[in-house]
Amino acid sequence: MTMTADPQSRPADRTAASGGHSVEIRDLDLQFGAVKVLQKLNLDVHEGEFLVLLGSSGCGKSTLLNCIAGLLEPTDGQIFIKGRNVTWEEPSNRGIGMVFQSYALYPQMSVRGNLSFGLKNARFSRDEIERRVSRAAEILQIQPLLDRKPGALSGGQRQRVAIGRALVRDVDVFLFDEPLSNLDAKLRADLRVELKRLHSRLRNTMIYVTHDQVEAMTLADRIAIMKGGEIMQLASPDEIYNRPKNRYVADFIGSPSMNFLEGQLQGETFRKDDLSLPMVGYDWASRPQGERGAIVGIRPEHVITGELVAGAPVRAEVVADVVEPMGSDTLVWGTLGGEAFRIRMDGNARVKEGDRLPIGIDPSRASLFDSRTELRL
Repeated sequence: MTMTADPQSRPADRTAASGGHSVEIRDLDLQFGAVKVLQKLNLDVHEGEFLVLLGSSGCGKSTLLNCIAGLLEPTDGQIFIKGRNVTWEEPSNRGIGMVFQSYALYPQMSVRGNLSFGLKNARFSRDEIERRVSRAAEILQIQPLLDRKPGALSGGQRQRVAIGRALVRDVDVFLFDEPLSNLDAKLRADLRVELKRLHSRLRNTMIYVTHDQVEAMTLADRIAIMKGGEIMQLASPDEIYNRPKNRYVADFIGSPSMNFLEGQLQGETFRKDDLSLPMVGYDWASRPQGERGAIVGIRPEHVITGELVAGAPVRAEVVADVVEPMGSDTLVWGTLGGEAFRIRMDGNARVKEGDRLPIGIDPSRASLFDSRTELRL
């Protein structure tokens, strides 16, 4: 049970946003003593959307999810679900289903018992319980497992049961708190696909917390990248990958991360030492005036190599320091302009340490940031 604030101390209801939003967060603050975990956070989640909260440990993503679930009470601000203010409602009254990192199954009960336990406590009829359990088992393809106990299941099967326990409640919003973190790489990949299929079939609103950018990019309709209790950027995976709002977002998304070169922007040309990069075709967020310090970001997979270098807008040379064969790809680590520079090449590329690699750069695929504010230019 959550702690409930004194009604006299509650702020007056703030108006929820217009229709089409499943979850609305208004000026949400959360403090533990002097530590501010969430700061004036605002967020609208569209009806039927798969929203991913992405960030490193301690950024506030799980805390935000727990506030939406009713497991934590905010210091200030309000939460609306389906237009109803649920800021001080108990979790059971919010119309949400939550799936945790740990499966939290009852070991003494069968899968059927785990799925039906909450429905029995809510006094649903036997026929309705059977209908809901059968539907969830069919959707998650766990019909053959209904009479087994959790101890006889694999990690992936247990997580399906945990999802099914939320699914039988027929809720408006599903909340997932790093549900795949305890699984091995292959199971994570398999369950990612199943979660995507599940969302396509149900079209319920889903809010999903992860620190894994691959999960975020593959699952999300939109991603909210968080840092220090604030949302750095809220956009589609494509927008975040190709037009990061600031250097933090650009650095966080991508593996290996984006290359950064710090230099000067003179008019619409970036210069660093002998490297001159006319930003022809670049999609400016704001056109610069005069000269200023700037940082250019180039993703390793956007570096042009091989026969295509001859036709590249800008050409340079990198000496290979470290070569990492990855099967489908080869990662090459070197130096450009005195700074570390990574290149993702085809897995068949024949490169060894000490090789001098001609490379090409297409400025239209780069990102530019102001050196002082680190915001996108």
